[in-house]
Amino acid sequence: MDPNLDVPKLASCTTCRFVEDKSNYWTAVMYFKHPNGSYIRVPQMANHNTGPGLQDGGMTIYYFQPPNNQKTVAFGKGFRMIVGNPMRRSAAGIPSNSPLMKAVTFRCFQGDNLGSSTPGDSPDTFGFPSGTCSGGIRSNIYFPACWDGKNYDSEDHASHVAYPNGGFFGTSCPASHPTRLPLLFIEIVWDTRAFNDKSLWPSSGQPFVFSMGDPTGYGQHADYLFAWEGDSLQRAMDTCTNGNGIPTDCKVLTVQGMDAMNKCRQRSRVPELVEASYLERLPGCNPIQNGPASATMIDACNAPSTLANAPVQTAAVPIATPPWEVCANNNQLAPRCDSIPVTLTAPGSNPNVTPTLYPDNPAPSGPATSAPSAPTTTVTTIVNPTPSAPAAGQVPKYGQCGGVGYTGSTACIAGSTCQKLNDWYVQT
Repeated sequence: MDPNLDVPKLASCTTCRFVEDKSNYWTAVMYFKHPNGSYIRVPQMANHNTGPGLQDGGMTIYYFQPPNNQKTVAFGKGFRMIVGNPMRRSAAGIPSNSPLMKAVTFRCFQGDNLGSSTPGDSPDTFGFPSGTCSGGIRSNIYFPACWDGKNYDSEDHASHVAYPNGGFFGTSCPASHPTRLPLLFIEIVWDTRAFNDKSLWPSSGQPFVFSMGDPTGYGQHADYLFAWEGDSLQRAMDTCTNGNGIPTDCKVLTVQGMDAMNKCRQRSRVPELVEASYLERLPGCNPIQNGPASATMIDACNAPSTLANAPVQTAAVPIATPPWEVCANNNQLAPRCDSIPVTLTAPGSNPNVTPTLYPDNPAPSGPATSAPSAPTTTVTTIVNPTPSAPAAGQVPKYGQCGGVGYTGSTACIAGSTCQKLNDWYVQT
């Protein structure tokens, strides 16, 4: 993405609660590997205290002030950075006291219990949790909060930033990176509840993998591209310092309802099946690389690499209902359930852009002809992906048992039925 682009002006909407935030936040996604070797994407679900309303997947973004509300400098136009290493498959070579040991970790939720430790501290783990997590798995991702004061990016997208002295919430920055930034922290809750049947787990280890072929979790990583409107983030960092995390308490920013946030969700633009159905292999060219040695790049990849002008249909994934409340009227650290109308559809703070929202269920026959075209992309090849069929005989639990283009078995194992989900079928 060209760093000279004015992303806030190009963006037509945002999935964030604050309409001024048009930034890009990206992580790899999680898949469940079935014993028959196929994969299905693990849905995301709303985090604690993210209501009112249920978020359609996504993540929770925090911008922390330093201790004692020290002055921070907001990111500037074109700023971007990455944390984590997608090629990592073990903790080997990282000093035990390095912030990298806790920068990208996982929390194993049991039921609706939030846990009491600081994210990244024990019992959180660097690699994937080894046991079942009845309430899902949460990713905890800390970005560096000190900047060299000069470069908005670097060749490795990381060396222009550093962690504070003493850890994520340290009070000073190293001399090489003297400028204090907001501490950017991301949480993602993966809804693994449907995959806790241990009969579907491997005899040793756990069944989850990241989309870049990582079955260890050590390769967890995230990208950030700054795109707040004008000086809105600086005003918020200077003004909204009570630390309770309730959006409506930050009066210098504009909030929107959950309906408006969810309607801005981007549909798939790559003509490749990626979710809501079991896949023969991970999307793209991402074979499993177990480690512990670092993963390597795959040469001569022949996966789809062009974007479609309009959303490519995949099966609709229902919004997950988490095992906890997302708002409360008797908790000072949670948003009140009546604080923001779920249906609030304020146009946002950019009067120069008319929001372009794709329909909730695009036509299943490929790109919808009525959808607006992207300004710079063209279609070279459009493929209506066909899910691969499992082996003949009874379909295993959570296996595919019917749908468009499906030619495999429709006989489910005892105790399971084949249930339609849009134009694909999945077993429940």
